[in-house]
Formats: sequence, C-alpha cells, structure tokens
Amino acid sequence: MSQALTGIRVVDMTNNQAGPSCGQMLAWLGADVIKVEEPGKGDPARHSLKDRPDADSLFYLSFNGNKRSLTLNLKHERGKGVFRALLKTADVLLENFGPGVMERLGFAWPTLRTINPRLVFASIKGFGSYGPYAEYKSYEPIAQAMGGSMSVTGTPDGPPTYVWPSIGDSGTGMHCVIGILAALMQRHTTGEGQQVEISMQDAVVNLIRVSIRDHQRFGRPMSRTGNQLGSGVPGTTYRCHPGGPNDYVFIFVQQQMWHPLLRAMGREDLIGDTRYETQDARWKRKAEVDALVEAWTSERSKHEVTKILAGAGVPCGACLDTGEVIDDPHLRARDMIVEVEHPVRGKFVTVGNPIKLSASKTTITPSPLLGQHREEVLRELGYSANDIAGLAKDGAV
Repeated sequence: MSQALTGIRVVDMTNNQAGPSCGQMLAWLGADVIKVEEPGKGDPARHSLKDRPDADSLFYLSFNGNKRSLTLNLKHERGKGVFRALLKTADVLLENFGPGVMERLGFAWPTLRTINPRLVFASIKGFGSYGPYAEYKSYEPIAQAMGGSMSVTGTPDGPPTYVWPSIGDSGTGMHCVIGILAALMQRHTTGEGQQVEISMQDAVVNLIRVSIRDHQRFGRPMSRTGNQLGSGVPGTTYRCHPGGPNDYVFIFVQQQMWHPLLRAMGREDLIGDTRYETQDARWKRKAEVDALVEAWTSERSKHEVTKILAGAGVPCGACLDTGEVIDDPHLRARDMIVEVEHPVRGKFVTVGNPIKLSASKTTITPSPLLGQHREEVLRELGYSANDIAGLAKDGAV
C-alpha cells in the first residue's frame, strides 16, 4: 500500500535522538530512510544504556524504526564515492554533526548541490550555523536552559528545572520534519532542493512562546509556578487514593465548568455560594478550594476521579506513570503503544506514530541491525557482488 512519502529517499547520517527522531518520522510516513553509519561502531545510541550485551539499546530502538542501515567509511575515498552515488538517488540528506564536520568530510552545501541539485539538505545544530553561539555544542538540557524553558519550570522556591520530555531533541526533530516537508513541496515549483536548518535553541524558544508572550504582557520574566496553571482554581494536581508517588490527577476548571465539578463531587450545596462562585473569588480562597477538592479526590483512585469528572465534562487527567502509559487501553487502541518483533530481542514494546493519516497507514518495524541492508542498498546503486566484496576488503563499507 502506498504511503504519503512513498518514493522519497532520505539519507540519514544522524546520531542519538534529535536527528534520528526526524528520520524515523519520515520513515513512518513512508519514506525510504537509509541510515548511514560508521562501520563497526554505528550510531553511539546503539550502545547507550544497554540493558543486554547482545542487542542494540532500547534507546536506539526508540528512534530508528522503519529504517535501513548502510555502513560507510566516509574517511575512505571509495566510501565517499559510494556516498556520492547514494546522494544522486536521494531526495533528502539529514545530518546533526557538530559544527564543521560536513565541511571537513568534503560535503558542504555547495558541493552537495553540485552532486544533486534537487537534494534537500537538512541540518540540526545546537545553535545553528550563524549567530554568536554558532560554535557552541548542545545537548537536551543545554537547549532547555538556553531556550528559556527551564526558567519557567519548577517550583517558586526552587531552581530552574529540566523536564524529561525531550523538547530540545525530539522537539527539534519534529521541527526538522516540517522544514523538510516544506522544502519538498517547494521543490515541486522550483525543481531545486534547498538547505533546511533547525537549531535546538530555536525549537525550544518556539515551544515556549506563551511564556514569552506573558513576559511582554507583564513586563517581567515569568516566575515558576509549579503545577499551578494560570489563575484557574481548581488548576493543579490533587492527591488521590492510595497516595502513591503518582496517585494524582490534574484538574483544570474554567468558570463554566465550576458547577459541573460541584455536581460531580456531590457538592451541589456550594452552587451559588458567593465565596466560590467566581474565578476571582476562588483565587482569593485558593488553599480552601484546593483542600475541598482534594478531600474528595483523596478518597478515590486517580482513574475513578478521571472517569467521573471527564464524564461530567470537566477537564481532568490521571497522572499516568510510564508503566501505566505502556498498558493504557486508549493508547493501545490508537496504536501509540505497539509490539514489534526484533531479530535479536524478540518482541518488545515501543511508541507508534502519533500522526494518523487515513490514506497512509503506518506499520512499525524494528530498527535495523548495523549494516543490515548494506548489500541490498549497494545493489540498488548498481554495485556488483565483486564490487561490494572489494569495497568491504578495502574498508570502505
């Protein structure tokens, strides 16, 4: 069955998370993504936090599904020759090396345009290729710090706080997907490729635009507010039974939802009570209202609270731990948590494609073994069995 990006070939030179997450999304949407890796080593993520010595790490498996793997020695002239042949067949080249690496390899943008004028060349950098920070290196926490998100995360009396959801890595990867798709669309008009650049700092700044807006509204840096959402009351997490570390729900009530909340809690007696009837009134009695709500939630499990309140039209969500996310029946029904068969590991659970297209169904396949598709890809490029054997003997592949 044809998919949205069937016929698009992506050469993915990326490592770790930001770039691989971009390549994986393109693969999920149907592109032929060929992951080019160093012979004998591959993506460092293959070896990061390994839970078993005989298999690639779960970290690697999380970001490289649906790809093919080709090992190339880009420091060897014959390896570079294979790479040039591959680029001539490609629509997209994706890289996230440090500053200057592509240039040192001999594949700067002007050279790439000569090899394939239709090529879209996508680069992910910590701070981009220009600007005062261009030479700085970055990782997820650095992007969060320099993008402003840490300054608005945490409790009022605590330090700026790192968040585990990878807005700097996977967030940048998804921004890069958008840039690549836009460049491919523009190519229909111009017939030519172009350069796409995504900075991790830029991506984080884009994701915290609400806080930047509020700075302009109030004329000062935004303070950390913990779990409190704006001035909504209720508008935070509330403890549930039996009181474990994740036995909480988040409840957010706007004015029109106050009466439905009271009815769902069996507190119709408070409807019309002037102490709580308006948002301003509830904010002035915030501790009192929060205690009232938590007295009710603490007698029920987070799942029971969610079912009751959500069923009454009140925005409410149980704080699911990672195990509960893996087992969540809704996520399973939407193919967001899927089982995949790996040639070494056997069955394992991974995350599915969040983008649901009615005419482009995604089937999740496992990440490739290192060099698994070397002969397959080289044959597609016109290399004979003798050619491939010679390249391997020379250490070019």
